[in-house]
Amino acid sequence: MRQSQLFTETQREAPKDEKSKNSQLLIRAGFIDKLMAGVYSYLPLGFLVLKKIENIIREEIQKIGGQELFLPALHPKENWLKTSRWQQKEMFKLKSRSGKDCSLGWTHEEIITPLVKKFVKSYKNLPVAVYQIQTKFRDELRAKSGLLRGVEFIMKDLYSFHQDEEDLDKYYEKVKKAYFQIFKRCGLAKQTFLTLASGGTFSKYSHEFQVITPYGEDTIYLCPKCKLAINKEIIKEEKYKCSKCQTKKLEIKRAIEVGNIFKLKDKFSRPFDFTFVNREGKKKLILMGCYGIGLPRLMGAIVEVCHDEKGIIWPREVAPFQVHLIPLAETSSHFAPYPVWPGSVIENTQKVKKISQKLYQDLQEARIEVLYDDREDKTAGEKFADADLIGIPLRIVVSERTLRKNCLELKQREKKEIKLVRINQVKKYVK
Repeated sequence: MRQSQLFTETQREAPKDEKSKNSQLLIRAGFIDKLMAGVYSYLPLGFLVLKKIENIIREEIQKIGGQELFLPALHPKENWLKTSRWQQKEMFKLKSRSGKDCSLGWTHEEIITPLVKKFVKSYKNLPVAVYQIQTKFRDELRAKSGLLRGVEFIMKDLYSFHQDEEDLDKYYEKVKKAYFQIFKRCGLAKQTFLTLASGGTFSKYSHEFQVITPYGEDTIYLCPKCKLAINKEIIKEEKYKCSKCQTKKLEIKRAIEVGNIFKLKDKFSRPFDFTFVNREGKKKLILMGCYGIGLPRLMGAIVEVCHDEKGIIWPREVAPFQVHLIPLAETSSHFAPYPVWPGSVIENTQKVKKISQKLYQDLQEARIEVLYDDREDKTAGEKFADADLIGIPLRIVVSERTLRKNCLELKQREKKEIKLVRINQVKKYVK
């Protein structure tokens, strides 16, 4: 994409009302725009990142048998009355002109359970795992920290259905592994830890996936030996011990929750009378599990971890582009009337442009995603500042100085080192 065609621009200063790093940097770099507290628009660069995260999640969930569907966001009151959750304060409630009470979905257990019940009748139909990636709405009183706590947000929610606890436990472990792979591909492998947490109204305990960062909202107690953690909310119940090795030598860390998994068991199958016929011909209640990842929250967590004083440092798989191509050429209009002679400023400018455009085309043909900074009204300093702020993994600079050596300048965003690579080797190096 040509950067001159982006309708958005970077900002030198962060909005004064934004305190979190993720919102400051994402707004400044032109990835998101704040409509109101907890509600954001995803601009072209931000939407590219969001789709990369979505595709990673989709690939890993499908590997463990998840079937994708898409459920309504508008829910009838009667489904929520069955589970006695209509009075939940987080729900946005509304009434149609015909007088029907509805809500906007902030979770989908009440919708998916009776839906799957229509099709699953026997043990032969089990297990089943279905998921969606959809917008949720939560009347959040503490909408803060940018993308980390929103009122409107995108969630991947996976639901699994089983004939017994053994089968549920097996799938639960599969999801754990899939989640770690998702966070690894999103560049958070070293910072993500499985954390024992409260199960809320579902079960005694659940598991969270917490990303260690000084900017986190949660406090966890981490066992450095087992790499397992306990959420502060239940640390007293565990008597300050690691759930695996029982050590009391736990490190207190700040963290961001990027995913959670629950064993629902018959919490929702019971009120919907969701049963199946087992091998012995007897009716039994279906057991369920649910597994969530908030996509914007994950995007925000990546930025909280992957940044420096200059801007964002996107991990490769979620970056909006892989290469930021920057030509540095003299573009002043006062050279226009003068003739072109070998070695003149005009000839050098034309050469920089020609090689930049050719490289842009070559990289695109090689299916390498490129943001081409073809803006002619920006100085080299402004282009470099924008490149650091936006945070694309690899920067390629074409300039008169590098062309004299028949080379281009390559720099990885997270490193200080600059390499000179011969022009005919650049595409190979990038790959």
